[in-house]
Amino acid sequence: MYMLKSYFTTALRALRRNWSYSLINVLGLTLSLACCLLLFLAIRYELSFDQHNAHADQTYRLVSFNKKSNDDRRQVGMPLPALAALRTDFPGLKHQITMVNRIASAVITVGEKTRQSVNKFQEGDGVVAFVEPEYFRLFDFSWQKGSPQTSLNNPNTAVLSDRMAQKYFGTGNPIGKTLRVENKMDFLVTGVVQSPPATSSLPFEVLLSFASLKQYGASTNWDDWQSTYGGAQMYLMLPGASQDQPVAAAHMNQQLTAFVKKYHKPDDARDLIYALQPLTSIHFDTRTDNYAKRTISKEMIWAMALIGLFILITACVNFVNLATAQAIRRAKEVGVRKVLGSSRGQLVRQFLGETGVLTGFATVLALFLAHVSLAYVGELLNIKPGATTLFDPTVLICLAVLGFLTTALAGFYPALVLSGYQPILALKGKVRASSAGLNQLTLRRGLIVGQFAISQLLMIGTIVAYSQMTYFRSADLGYSRDAVLTVLIPEKKPGQLESLKAKLTGLPGIQSMSFGMTTPSSASNWTTGFRFENDDKEPDYGVLMRPADSAYVRTYGLRLIAGRTFQAADSMREFVINEAFMKRLGFQKPEQVIGKFLRVNGEDVKKPIVGVVQDFNAFSLHQKIEPSVLTSYRDQYRSLGIKLAAGQTSPERISQLLGEIETVWNATFPNFVFKYTFLDETLANFYKGEERMYSLFQLLAAIALFIGCLGLYGVVAFMAETRTKEVGIRKALGASAAHIFGLFSIDFVRLVLVALVLSSPIAWYIMNQWLQKFAYKIEIEWWMFALAGVLAVGIALLTVSFQSIKAALMNPVKSLRTE
Repeated sequence: MYMLKSYFTTALRALRRNWSYSLINVLGLTLSLACCLLLFLAIRYELSFDQHNAHADQTYRLVSFNKKSNDDRRQVGMPLPALAALRTDFPGLKHQITMVNRIASAVITVGEKTRQSVNKFQEGDGVVAFVEPEYFRLFDFSWQKGSPQTSLNNPNTAVLSDRMAQKYFGTGNPIGKTLRVENKMDFLVTGVVQSPPATSSLPFEVLLSFASLKQYGASTNWDDWQSTYGGAQMYLMLPGASQDQPVAAAHMNQQLTAFVKKYHKPDDARDLIYALQPLTSIHFDTRTDNYAKRTISKEMIWAMALIGLFILITACVNFVNLATAQAIRRAKEVGVRKVLGSSRGQLVRQFLGETGVLTGFATVLALFLAHVSLAYVGELLNIKPGATTLFDPTVLICLAVLGFLTTALAGFYPALVLSGYQPILALKGKVRASSAGLNQLTLRRGLIVGQFAISQLLMIGTIVAYSQMTYFRSADLGYSRDAVLTVLIPEKKPGQLESLKAKLTGLPGIQSMSFGMTTPSSASNWTTGFRFENDDKEPDYGVLMRPADSAYVRTYGLRLIAGRTFQAADSMREFVINEAFMKRLGFQKPEQVIGKFLRVNGEDVKKPIVGVVQDFNAFSLHQKIEPSVLTSYRDQYRSLGIKLAAGQTSPERISQLLGEIETVWNATFPNFVFKYTFLDETLANFYKGEERMYSLFQLLAAIALFIGCLGLYGVVAFMAETRTKEVGIRKALGASAAHIFGLFSIDFVRLVLVALVLSSPIAWYIMNQWLQKFAYKIEIEWWMFALAGVLAVGIALLTVSFQSIKAALMNPVKSLRTE
């Protein structure tokens, strides 16, 4: 105990004596440990998705894809009749198969039917769904009221999460109370469960009885094997299956091949594949969507972990650089200790103790900094508040391990160097001339190169990501995205849409309006099959449907390159196709396809193609442009696009216009909640994941560069201090201030340029791989590397300049008096 106290006291004295370098080390270690800790929390959060389910490793989602498709997309929606067919063909899995049917943006109404006491709640996409009792066999819930076996057996029943129960009914007992969904049907509350965790890919909190779906009205027909709705997904549990023992899953995949051939038309079944997707991989599969609207690739998680490790290494490099730079100053101390009987092991423990004290201070400060930054990082990475906490045994153990790892990485080599000095050389002051001193100088230069290589790797990545994000925002999508407002249409009773449009037409500031199923680019899409002219077979590719009225092309600024738009009608009468569909049909000139005929999804009646529009991006820029058809179809209109007139886009005017539109809308749909979005905001949502990662890496690149500059500043400060007499002699012999500045700077500029050369090919490879997941992307150009180099050199020169200029301007008389 006395020995430990002695080590601790000696360490504190040494750190106090070199307080400026200790401060640099503590600051660098604090930042790096805080980054590592926050990244650990984020990675832990991402990796825990769906792990709360007891049978997670035996549960799968059924997906489908076309094996001839050029892309790697997976369809998550399944045909409604597949549920009964699977239970018939696989009776052993009858109660291990279930379907979930989401209601997007549902309005929930509670209270008495008298208008004054009714409360309306607009819920988002991942809140309301129709589920079966089997849902609770596959997914774990903690029941507070009701029973998983009986609560949803009967039609018109509902189970709420405790959060929703309190939101709708306050603190009273919700059992036996009624809620109304989309002003269509009433549901009796029969159960309350604990809200699903934030790390669930099925975050539903209003669970309606699946037996009510037919009466409510499903998005597709119950006997239609061709049409699918992305919100109708199927899950199943295979007893005895797991990702470690995938035999059962592989066997099921083989049986699904026969299942597809049995129930789908031969033309469809030829290229259609049904496959099992493990529940535990849904969150990490960027090829598919999920109800939580959140995916992240395993590669991105590894990137976060590696960047955290790189930042920690950067801080440890600072420590090693400064410790070895100061080693000569402490050589005599080592010599005296050895003469007085200290062994090398004791000296190693002493110097590791100093590192441990510094790391201990940094660890406490890092915990505080991480606590202060947690809310910001959670918002940046879209982590739900309260989903992560610092004061958790696992997190604290991780912090302790990081502290020990940092002490070992930062302190072990300097301890070996300092403890290895020969007492005679140390006491005679001849360590500087030894080969050890030259080796240390070489090591310091190598470590500085490594530091700035890491920093520039992150900088190049940030520049490339910024360029790609800028491209997302400015790319020509084939239509106008500016000043377009989209308003949801909840119902389509006779005369309702016409009345709404007539009233809005009188408002100043509106240029044009159009009803449609979706905007030109949308995450919600309808894909179907078409037959051209007299073809007997449907093609082996799907066609995107864009049901809309005749003002759609004008409102969204689509570019008509041949023919005309379709005439106003309530049902499909005429078609306008895009260039991609025209080329798939075998035509090169748009005029050639005008007047040709198409049949929709096996219909007998052929309808003419009357126009061709320039290609537009129906999806995000992750995916290629696909064949698309525009046609009238009133029953499928779900939104109203409103193009604002020029000069009506000031914040004040938009706010006023929104109020006027809401008044008209509420008069038309009094039982629903007014909800709108701007088209450019909808498009930005396509790239939220990339925006989050870009912002995170931008921050981490800045931190890595700052930590590297801290170490560079410390090394230059030490050099300026140890070369004071040399600077004085040079100035006395006529050296200019610029010469002295160059003396200190040129070496470090070379090191930064070497780091750029080393990091550039690695950065090019990593970012080129990242760009491959986008169908439309930028090219990586030389100026991106040059800009990173210029920034790094400029920042390094700024870091070096203070100490360099200070040394250059020092009075040579004063310099020569110092030793």
